[in-house]
Order: sequence, then C-alpha cells, then structure tokens
Amino acid sequence: MSLPRQFTVFALVGVVATLIHYAALITLVEALAWRAVPATLCGYVAGGIVSYILNRRHTFDSDRPHEEAGWRFALVAFVGFCLTYGFMHVFVDRLGAPYLPAQIVTTGVVLFWSFLANRRWTFGAA
Repeated sequence: MSLPRQFTVFALVGVVATLIHYAALITLVEALAWRAVPATLCGYVAGGIVSYILNRRHTFDSDRPHEEAGWRFALVAFVGFCLTYGFMHVFVDRLGAPYLPAQIVTTGVVLFWSFLANRRWTFGAA
C-alpha cells in the first residue's frame, strides 16, 4: 500500500479510535465529574484497543505474529500514553486550558508519533 493511502487508512482508523477516546473522556468529565487528565488516559486506553485491532488488519496488513506485534504496539501506545499525559497535564493543569481544545492538539501530536512508530516498527515486515 502506498504511503499516502496507508496514512489515510490509518487516519480513518484513528477517527474511530478517537471517537471512542473522546466519548470516554467527555462522559467521565461531564457525567462523572472526573478530572480531565485521568479521564483522557482512560479514553486513550479504550481507543488504543480498537486502534490495534483495526490497524493490524486494515492499515498495515501485518504478517507479524500477535505475540510480537502486540508488545510492540503496547510499547508505542505507552509512549503515546505518556505524551498524552504530558501535554494534557501542561495544557489543562498548568496552563488552565479547556480540556477539549487541549485534547485536540494532543491528539494531533500523538497521531504522527503513532503512525511513524507503528509503520516502521510495530507492523513492519517481520
């Protein structure tokens, strides 16, 4: 698959995972009065599970065994989790930014990190 097409499919999968992430975030903040940073981290994990399943199958068409791709994906996701924590903590807790605009910026940063790391390392040729 060409790089532009692969990135487009990755972005579409990301939309699905992001919808799940944001649904959890908004529900936890608005309905259950959670703080934004812990809520977004819960949403990140929920979206990450969907992302792994869909990206393995549709974006990267990987032949790498789950035993290998799974831990690689988890490591890339952990870095994304840490980036999400760091950016959201700075934006929301330190700078007092509204959580949804902060999350949108954070999502953009993590999108590019995740695509490059997953393309090259997680789902690359075994």
